[in-house]
Amino acid sequence: MRTILPRMPYLERSGDVFVLYLGNEGQTDNENRFSPDWIDAFHAELDKVEASEGAAALVTVATGKFYSNGLDTDWVFGNLDKIHGYLDRVHTLYTRLLTFPMPTVAAINGHAFGAGAMLASAHDFRVMRGDRGFWSLPEVHLGMPFTIGMNALLKGRLSNQVCVRAMTTGHRFGADEAIAAGIVDAAADADEVLPTAVARAAALTSLRKPITPIIKTSLHAETLAALATPVTPQNLPFGN
Repeated sequence: MRTILPRMPYLERSGDVFVLYLGNEGQTDNENRFSPDWIDAFHAELDKVEASEGAAALVTVATGKFYSNGLDTDWVFGNLDKIHGYLDRVHTLYTRLLTFPMPTVAAINGHAFGAGAMLASAHDFRVMRGDRGFWSLPEVHLGMPFTIGMNALLKGRLSNQVCVRAMTTGHRFGADEAIAAGIVDAAADADEVLPTAVARAAALTSLRKPITPIIKTSLHAETLAALATPVTPQNLPFGN
């Protein structure tokens, strides 16, 4: 019987830019879903980045078809009694990135769906593959609600009309449309997504300063307060 390895983040470095891959090294079929162990591993890699000294910036990226497909639905449906605590843990991913003490850039190499799209949106900047791949929030089609924190994250990062289209229709935004909507900042060819993101991050490494997380915390204060709101059966109704 074939052993399926868990998809875990790992860290590399390009000069002063830390590159955090969202899935296993050498594997290109990862959906990079947020299992509880994945969330722990993601935070552990960010701990390593924060423990570094000097000028630095962070880029996240993946390989293959997906940047991230978001929630680990297999785990969720096998642990429905733990869904609220699990979503609280998912919120910590967004909070960590929103307040990260250095510039952050998401290199969106492929599809970014649902909670994975929100992960990209929690970065300071985003570079998206231009020829293939979508940023999309398919929750409306899946009968899944957005948490208070997820609503606040999206409303804080996107215009109201873009939120309406993305959240109520599940529209799939390609790179050009995502740029026009303010979802991403730039597009690049497939083999240039990561180099472009690293170059953008490298130009910002000197902005790793003690004041940086203070500015970010103030900038995102309302979103952070919402993300800190515990998910409960009362504030997370499910529909069809």
